[in-house]
Amino acid sequence: MDFNSHLDAIVAVAVRLLNVATPGHNQGRDYVVPTGAELTRAVNDATGVGQPWVLSDAGARELAARAVRLRAVFEAVADGDLDRAAGDLNDLMAAVGVKPMLRRHDGEPWHLHFHARSEKTVDNWLAGLSFGLGVVVGSEHAQRLGVCVAQACDRVYVDVSRNGRRRFCSTACQSRTKAAAYRARQAPA
Repeated sequence: MDFNSHLDAIVAVAVRLLNVATPGHNQGRDYVVPTGAELTRAVNDATGVGQPWVLSDAGARELAARAVRLRAVFEAVADGDLDRAAGDLNDLMAAVGVKPMLRRHDGEPWHLHFHARSEKTVDNWLAGLSFGLGVVVGSEHAQRLGVCVAQACDRVYVDVSRNGRRRFCSTACQSRTKAAAYRARQAPA
């Protein structure tokens, strides 16, 4: 399942960002958001871009703190509540003042970028990420956004499989779940 190359990249950044910047569980273990320089590195690695989009320590902390609002979108979709997902995205897009702009860079053809009214880097990230997720939620592919169903894991993912039946954030969680189910079936009654 491919949306388009730019949208695919934006949605992938959202997944990576949420999985490093929001607390919870990851593959059966508690996940604590890193702090300090480790958080800055993790957030900038999640975005995967260079200047001028690299975030300072303060910017990385702010984007990580505000990522909770994007995580709520994945949770709403996983709960089957597209109205809540759309409302959350509309609120976020209104808060940052999303404005579209056609851009061409890195040898790519013209494509839409979404910037914030303030042009602040963190707000620009939130504008692009919220709009990208909005395109997915507003399409027939909304159910491709998910939250891992494995026990003790709540990492988000985007299902790019052909059949759209993914339920786990990783093969590790899928294997862990299948092994637990097998052990439960083999246990004496």
